[in-house]
Amino acid sequence: MNTFNSIGSLFKRMRSGAGVDPIRDWLMLLTLAMIAFIGIVVWNIWAFDTVAGGGTIGAPTTKMPEAFNPTALDKIRIIFVNRAAEEAKYMTGVYSFTDPSQ
Repeated sequence: MNTFNSIGSLFKRMRSGAGVDPIRDWLMLLTLAMIAFIGIVVWNIWAFDTVAGGGTIGAPTTKMPEAFNPTALDKIRIIFVNRAAEEAKYMTGVYSFTDPSQ
């Protein structure tokens, strides 16, 4: 309870327009910064421990996505076959490139 009384008196002095005390102000600033820093470190340790343990942060998903989709793989294969055919047309001379600078 002594801490709450000292905090209350500190706020009371700050409100009443008590003299500026740079030491008090810097100590309050550093104390709040340390509390914030400790909170951030604790949060990051908890988050890392949770994720490293295989858990999730937030609500876990209910449905797992498919690990392998063969139709998507077929679409990708068709795209690469079409690209290879176009490249072959450039290599064999079906398409010709004229350089406009010459």
